Amino acid sequence: MFGAVITLIIILAVLLVLVVLIQNPKGGGLSGEFGSAGATQMFGVKRTGDLLEQLSWGFASGIAVLALVSKFLLSSGGAQGINSVNVDKAATKTLPAASAPAPASSTPAPAPAPAGK
Repeated sequence: MFGAVITLIIILAVLLVLVVLIQNPKGGGLSGEFGSAGATQMFGVKRTGDLLEQLSWGFASGIAVLALVSKFLLSSGGAQGINSVNVDKAATKTLPAASAPAPASSTPAPAPAPAGK
Protein backbone atom coordinates (compact mmCIF):
# COMPACT_ATOMS: atom_id res chain seq x y z
CA MET A 1 0.00 0.00 0.00
CA PHE A 2 2.83 2.37 0.87
CA GLY A 3 4.50 1.70 -2.48
CA ALA A 4 1.29 2.57 -4.32
CA VAL A 5 1.03 5.89 -2.49
CA ILE A 6 4.65 6.75 -3.28
CA THR A 7 4.07 5.84 -6.94
CA LEU A 8 1.04 8.15 -7.08
CA ILE A 9 3.07 10.96 -5.53
CA ILE A 10 5.78 10.53 -8.17
CA ILE A 11 3.23 10.52 -11.01
CA LEU A 12 1.53 13.66 -9.65
CA ALA A 13 4.90 15.38 -9.25
CA VAL A 14 5.84 14.67 -12.87
CA LEU A 15 2.44 15.93 -14.07
CA LEU A 16 2.81 19.05 -11.94
CA VAL A 17 6.22 19.77 -13.46
CA LEU A 18 4.81 19.36 -16.96
CA VAL A 19 1.83 21.64 -16.27
CA VAL A 20 4.07 24.31 -14.76
CA LEU A 21 6.45 24.15 -17.73
CA ILE A 22 3.55 24.60 -20.16
CA GLN A 23 2.51 27.83 -18.46
CA ASN A 24 4.08 31.11 -19.47
CA PRO A 25 4.69 33.50 -16.58
CA LYS A 26 3.61 36.50 -18.71
CA GLY A 27 0.23 35.07 -19.58
CA GLY A 28 1.11 33.72 -23.04
CA GLY A 29 2.02 30.07 -22.78
CA LEU A 30 -0.25 27.54 -24.39
CA SER A 31 -3.21 29.88 -24.37
CA GLY A 32 -1.27 32.57 -26.24
CA GLU A 33 -0.35 30.21 -29.07
CA PHE A 34 -3.91 29.72 -30.31
CA GLY A 35 -5.43 33.14 -29.79
CA SER A 36 -8.64 33.66 -27.86
CA ALA A 37 -11.03 32.21 -30.47
CA GLY A 38 -8.90 29.16 -31.23
CA ALA A 39 -8.41 28.32 -27.58
CA THR A 40 -12.13 28.57 -26.93
CA GLN A 41 -13.00 26.26 -29.81
CA MET A 42 -10.21 23.77 -29.19
CA PHE A 43 -10.36 23.40 -25.41
CA GLY A 44 -13.87 24.58 -24.68
CA VAL A 45 -12.74 27.05 -22.04
CA LYS A 46 -12.29 30.79 -22.06
CA ARG A 47 -8.63 30.79 -21.09
CA THR A 48 -6.25 27.85 -21.02
CA GLY A 49 -4.32 29.60 -18.26
CA ASP A 50 -7.26 29.09 -15.92
CA LEU A 51 -7.31 25.36 -16.66
CA LEU A 52 -3.55 25.04 -16.20
CA GLU A 53 -3.71 26.99 -12.95
CA GLN A 54 -6.47 24.73 -11.63
CA LEU A 55 -4.48 21.66 -12.65
CA SER A 56 -1.41 23.04 -10.88
CA TRP A 57 -3.35 23.59 -7.65
CA GLY A 58 -5.02 20.19 -7.96
CA PHE A 59 -1.75 18.30 -8.45
CA ALA A 60 -0.06 20.20 -5.61
CA SER A 61 -3.01 19.49 -3.30
CA GLY A 62 -2.97 15.82 -4.29
CA ILE A 63 0.72 15.56 -3.47
CA ALA A 64 0.14 17.17 -0.07
CA VAL A 65 -2.75 14.84 0.77
CA LEU A 66 -0.82 11.75 -0.34
CA ALA A 67 2.19 12.85 1.71
CA LEU A 68 -0.04 12.97 4.80
CA VAL A 69 -1.51 9.57 3.94
CA SER A 70 2.00 8.10 3.62
CA LYS A 71 2.87 9.48 7.05
CA PHE A 72 -0.11 7.74 8.61
CA LEU A 73 0.76 4.52 6.79
CA LEU A 74 4.27 4.66 8.24
CA SER A 75 3.11 5.36 11.78
CA SER A 76 0.54 2.55 11.71
CA GLY A 77 3.14 0.01 10.60
CA GLY A 78 1.82 -0.31 7.05
CA ALA A 79 5.29 -0.21 5.54
CA GLN A 80 7.45 -3.15 6.48
CA GLY A 81 11.16 -2.56 6.47
CA ILE A 82 11.02 1.25 6.37
CA ASN A 83 11.58 2.77 9.80
CA SER A 84 10.57 -0.53 11.33
CA VAL A 85 12.88 -0.03 14.31
CA ASN A 86 10.75 0.85 17.28
CA VAL A 87 12.44 3.77 18.97
CA ASP A 88 10.74 3.11 22.31
CA LYS A 89 11.98 -0.46 22.44
CA ALA A 90 15.46 0.61 21.43
CA ALA A 91 15.56 3.26 24.15
CA THR A 92 14.44 0.91 26.94
CA LYS A 93 16.64 -2.00 25.90
CA THR A 94 19.57 -2.29 28.31
CA LEU A 95 22.80 -4.12 27.87
CA PRO A 96 23.56 -6.91 30.36
CA ALA A 97 25.70 -5.79 33.26
CA ALA A 98 29.34 -6.72 32.98
CA SER A 99 30.36 -9.34 35.53
CA ALA A 100 32.64 -8.13 38.28
CA PRO A 101 36.28 -9.11 37.79
CA ALA A 102 37.60 -11.86 40.01
CA PRO A 103 39.47 -10.57 43.05
CA ALA A 104 43.22 -10.66 42.70
CA SER A 105 44.84 -13.30 44.88
CA SER A 106 47.86 -12.49 47.03
CA THR A 107 49.76 -15.58 45.89
CA PRO A 108 51.18 -15.54 42.38
CA ALA A 109 50.13 -18.26 39.99
CA PRO A 110 52.73 -21.01 39.52
CA ALA A 111 54.81 -20.83 36.38
CA PRO A 112 54.10 -23.50 33.78
CA ALA A 113 56.39 -26.50 33.88
CA PRO A 114 58.96 -26.77 31.04
CA ALA A 115 58.26 -29.40 28.45
CA GLY A 116 60.35 -32.54 28.93
CA LYS A 117 63.01 -33.51 26.39
